[in-house]
Amino acid sequence: QVQLAESGGGLVQPGGSLRLSCAASGSIFNFDRMGWYRQVPGKERELVAKISRTGFINYADSVKGRFAISRDIAKSTVYLQMNSLKPEDTAVYYCKAEGRFNYWGQGTQVTVSS
Repeated sequence: QVQLAESGGGLVQPGGSLRLSCAASGSIFNFDRMGWYRQVPGKERELVAKISRTGFINYADSVKGRFAISRDIAKSTVYLQMNSLKPEDTAVYYCKAEGRFNYWGQGTQVTVSS
């Protein structure tokens, strides 16, 4: 059983920045992809960004140019640097490990408000 622990969420003003971290209990290199998703009440969970084992990255159009996903394989950690945050980025952010089996973290709240 793999455990994913997100951290780094919080309250930030519009235009501000946050960095989320997702620490995995096992090597993230064991998974085909590591991703960040977000969800607001009443809506489906949506992809924010993901990175493949080979380093291929893709982003949701709404975050391109503002968010950056990265990883530290030695630390089994994936990061999401979020810049120029907007109120519409407010959501619970989840980390996901994708492979033969998929695993989700418990989520971390990000609130963008003045």
